[in-house]
Amino acid sequence: MRKKVFICSPFRGDMEGNARKAAAYCRMACEEGHLPIAPHLLFPQFLNEETEEERRLDISMGMELLALCDEMWVFGEATEGMAAEIASATAQGKTIIFKETEGGMKEKAVKA
Repeated sequence: MRKKVFICSPFRGDMEGNARKAAAYCRMACEEGHLPIAPHLLFPQFLNEETEEERRLDISMGMELLALCDEMWVFGEATEGMAAEIASATAQGKTIIFKETEGGMKEKAVKA
């Protein structure tokens, strides 16, 4: 069974560009033999991020998926939504791996 990796990366702002980056992060996890979970690539396909009610639903469902994951990979500068995901992963005792992509890939793992 593959390790389930929650992909935590920016989405708001440049949603199109950030979605491309998130897809690349998912591809990386997949190529390493993991099962990537990226709610911010799935839920905006049918939920409207611009309405507060649907954004809350999006975040809530993402947190449910996070609970099923083995670890979290964090890419980029943490946004408000990412900070909430990181806090939840920490509270759940998940391993969190901060990955830097500028100037090459670097990792820093934190066991919550």
